[in-house]
Amino acid sequence: MKIAIAGAGAMGSRIGLMLHQAGNEVVLIDRWPDHIKAIRENGLIGEFEDHKVTAHLPIYSPEEIVDGHANVDLIVALTKSMQLEAMFQDIQPIIGEKTFVFCLLNGLGHEETLAKFVPKENIIFGTTTWTAGLAGPGHAKLIGTGSIEMENLAPQGKAFTLEVLDIFQQAGLNPIYSSNVRYSIWKKACINGTLNGLCTILDCNIADFGSLSIARNLIESIVGEFAAVAEAEGIELNQSQVIQAIEATYDVNTQGLHFPSMYQDLIRNHRKTEIDYINGAVWQKGKNYQINTPYCAFLTQLIHGKEELLKAK
Repeated sequence: MKIAIAGAGAMGSRIGLMLHQAGNEVVLIDRWPDHIKAIRENGLIGEFEDHKVTAHLPIYSPEEIVDGHANVDLIVALTKSMQLEAMFQDIQPIIGEKTFVFCLLNGLGHEETLAKFVPKENIIFGTTTWTAGLAGPGHAKLIGTGSIEMENLAPQGKAFTLEVLDIFQQAGLNPIYSSNVRYSIWKKACINGTLNGLCTILDCNIADFGSLSIARNLIESIVGEFAAVAEAEGIELNQSQVIQAIEATYDVNTQGLHFPSMYQDLIRNHRKTEIDYINGAVWQKGKNYQINTPYCAFLTQLIHGKEELLKAK
């Protein structure tokens, strides 16, 4: 299968590398000049726990995808949420009538963006528990295992989605076909919607947040807002199950010492965050459904205020 990875950062590098090792024709697309330069000169280095590999994969900036590039069978979307539309605007030359998009972004509201570029029956949504990091440009650190959940957005897309499932299985990515991936997306958004924003504003890791006397009240309030808006969209979130999943991350032997991605983006690297696609999306959807979401609204504004103070870009 000919596959483009739109957003070849840490996770995109991992998935692209594993798909390449399984014999697929993989093209990487990314905006980081140093990353592009390193991969072109030295190949993509994948540092697994017990071995290291180097794969010489083609990589382009989105602006380099011009008329004349062949269409691909599948685009795996792994950009930051706020970069998704600009990425797909630039890479339209590789999108054909039969091209599918597999969206693995965190957050909510991506369906509307992708539907501008491909028919809904050509969209697959999913979530992943795989992790990855970058030791530097062109050097991905690939620790641990995970899985990928996927489901076609429209019934007509199921046959191709099952082909993608088989390709991902051959690559060792442990895919699972879901009959309700929207639930998983909302559940993951709840986890991100509590830990990401709160740890960023409170300047702490997950375990430190979990130790606070106010932690339970905060997550119950935020999860309650997510659940109310999800219900308006036909998704019934099990709030107790979601809260249990959040509290399970406090363990210092698992994820407790980790600083969430929003913290790393904003506090460490002064980059703008995906808050508008997590709590901000719930706030905006709540307005549309006339559902009050004061915690999500306040947290979204606090994060934007912090972005201004730190002159995030």
